[in-house]
Amino acid sequence: MSTVEPIRNKKDVEKVEHLLAKQSKRDLLLFVMGTNCGLRISDLLSLNVGDVRNKTHIQLVEKKTGKFRKFPINAKLKPMIADFVKGRRDKEPLFLSHWKHRLDRTTAYYLIRGVCEKAGLQENIGTHSMRKTFGYHHYQKFKDVVILQKIFNHSSPQITLRYIGIEQDQIDDSYSNFIL
Repeated sequence: MSTVEPIRNKKDVEKVEHLLAKQSKRDLLLFVMGTNCGLRISDLLSLNVGDVRNKTHIQLVEKKTGKFRKFPINAKLKPMIADFVKGRRDKEPLFLSHWKHRLDRTTAYYLIRGVCEKAGLQENIGTHSMRKTFGYHHYQKFKDVVILQKIFNHSSPQITLRYIGIEQDQIDDSYSNFIL
């Protein structure tokens, strides 16, 4: 089993968002939340409308770790969420399937993988790519592995760098720039 990769190129992220905007508001919001919050797919899919409606922060207990997590909803997500939850009940799952059940991770996987293939991405993509994309671009912007380590709840900076693909980028760069 190979590990999934982050989407390293911002233009590719934008291309995926553009395709999803044509596809559905649900799919676009799922992807944008995944790439802007760094949540695992299990935590994204567990959200209800009331968890995000008129909120400044998302608060949840992570399914994998059982730890409490709280973070602000950014300016890109606020209007998307407000539009998406209009007329919906607070107890309703945020992401519904076409059959009005909570969207499951397998459907989310095929949705994300399919749109990334459609966008021409060559990386190995899965739902976890959204979380890794968040981490990769967060690191590129702030160069602060310690805060990212805390966000992801990793035990060391090295684990975080390997997780988001920076370690491999550095190895590739080293090889590419070495000529004997």
